[in-house]
Amino acid sequence: MQISHKTDYSLKIILYLSSKYPDGTAQIKKIASSQDIPRKFLEQVLLLLKKGGFVLSKQGPKGGYFLAKPPEEILVGDVVRFVEGPIHPISCIEPGLEESCSFASVCVFRDIWIDVEAAISGIVDNINFKDLLQREQEKHRQMVLDYQI
Repeated sequence: MQISHKTDYSLKIILYLSSKYPDGTAQIKKIASSQDIPRKFLEQVLLLLKKGGFVLSKQGPKGGYFLAKPPEEILVGDVVRFVEGPIHPISCIEPGLEESCSFASVCVFRDIWIDVEAAISGIVDNINFKDLLQREQEKHRQMVLDYQI
């Protein structure tokens, strides 16, 4: 499984907006510069994230984009699945497709790919954006400490 730029940017945008939650908004210009995302692509991703119910926007002098729900209620897996689709490392393990392969019942690789999918899901479905924000803050603290030594 490979994560696309669209998914990578989606995750970065939601993490960035998590740092502004609950009262802050962020304008496209600020998001683009802070996350190194091309503005036109950012606009497309923000529209997609609005469609998925992850972000909202408001107009006006204090307008911009903001999270539609608390960071602890948004799982990495939800975002990945919304943008990329199901987390299947290979199509033969998708529900209903096992009949399309005559080797499915004896294929040892199929079992491995099922385990890989379960492992990926087990990770991304247990990390929310509040957790990621805390991890990011810890990394920044470590960087400051490392720099001072």
